[in-house]
Amino acid sequence: MNKQLIGTIVLALFLAACSSKSVKPEPAPPVENKNVTQSAPKPVEKPQPKDDSAQTKPMEQPKMTVNPLTDPANILSKRSIFFDFDKDEVKPEFRPLVEAHAKYLTSHPNAKVVLQGNADDRGTREYNLALGQRRAASVKKAMNLLNASDTQIETVSFGEEKPRCSEQTETCWSQNRRVDIVYENE
Repeated sequence: MNKQLIGTIVLALFLAACSSKSVKPEPAPPVENKNVTQSAPKPVEKPQPKDDSAQTKPMEQPKMTVNPLTDPANILSKRSIFFDFDKDEVKPEFRPLVEAHAKYLTSHPNAKVVLQGNADDRGTREYNLALGQRRAASVKKAMNLLNASDTQIETVSFGEEKPRCSEQTETCWSQNRRVDIVYENE
């Protein structure tokens, strides 16, 4: 039986020497010797040298740059600020939208916007033009207070000339009382 064990070990060493890959020798089965069971010593694993080129790393996907101004999931894709009847104050619910656009302008010094003031068709044409201008100026002032450059923002009033809705209802009029944020080259 000892000859058989020695033959197995010699064969394993011979195969390991001939192989191009390192082969871990399997532990030999326990050998009985006069009622004492002995195990073959466990092979010691040698740490493999680090070779960064050999390690398999997941390929990084190129990041797609999505324009935040057109991404529907981004607040910057929202471009209208709505006002109450005969008012030009930015309502609290639209402040985060104004802040987001002001922050975008501060971080993109070459970006320019036109704030287009609008009004519903109640009131005279002249009054609605002035109201649209006050609304656009109100949004501009809020953006300026948030560090957006004055040179990046232009205001214009369309008064009642560019309605979104033409029905004579409060729901429709509320859609026409707004400032639209239009970025240059869009």
